[in-house]
Amino acid sequence: MDLGISGRKAIVCASSRGLGRACALKLAEAGCEVTINGLDAKRLDATAADLRKATGAKIYAVAADVATPDGQKALFAACPEPDILINNNAGPPFRDFRELTRQQIIDGVIANMVTAIELTQKAIDSMVKKKFGRIVDITSGTVKMPLVGLDLSSGARAGLTAFMAGVARSVAQHNVTINFLLPGAFDTDRLRSNIEANAKKQGIPLEQATAARAASIPAKRFGTANEFGAACAFLCSSHAGYITGQNLLIDGGTFPGAF
Repeated sequence: MDLGISGRKAIVCASSRGLGRACALKLAEAGCEVTINGLDAKRLDATAADLRKATGAKIYAVAADVATPDGQKALFAACPEPDILINNNAGPPFRDFRELTRQQIIDGVIANMVTAIELTQKAIDSMVKKKFGRIVDITSGTVKMPLVGLDLSSGARAGLTAFMAGVARSVAQHNVTINFLLPGAFDTDRLRSNIEANAKKQGIPLEQATAARAASIPAKRFGTANEFGAACAFLCSSHAGYITGQNLLIDGGTFPGAF
């Protein structure tokens, strides 16, 4: 399917690896010019080179912390008026909520709620003016089904979801959409680190913890980054203009509800 976004300019945050990288790849395959972002300049440059080789697209790399004003300034200097914005950021590690300090809570809310709001503030008016915009916030399946130990991540991302749901309705008439992708268990570094932490806590081998985690999913496997990136690209496509303010849960059937 031609997604109808060839030539569009996209910013994909936290995209040197994992799900962010997969989103950048699929947008590049669709013909977008993509600005990727990460903290590790060496890894980011390698990712940019890989994406250029794989797609032939224009790929720009910005090594910066987008949770900071300087990082955001650098990102928008590289892509001043994006047509597509993918908000993504790593979440806090597993931690008992009793152990969280006030500063850790504030940092988690900034990383997983405030940053996406600030980036949207910078991007949305040009989208409205052009009558085209696609914003996708990558949150988590724990927004719908909170997981003990990820309370800060779940809470901050649920806050972002409620905040942006109202914003989405305010710009829908301008062909600007805001949607949310909620990943479940995908085969990423973050999932592996979480499984390792649980294995250590339970005192069981990593292989046993990994198998048990996969077995708990109705699909009996972890998701692939490629599947996630494809879903993101569709939400950014010209065909998805009537989808806004929605949460797309991609979890292999883990969430038990019908709605």
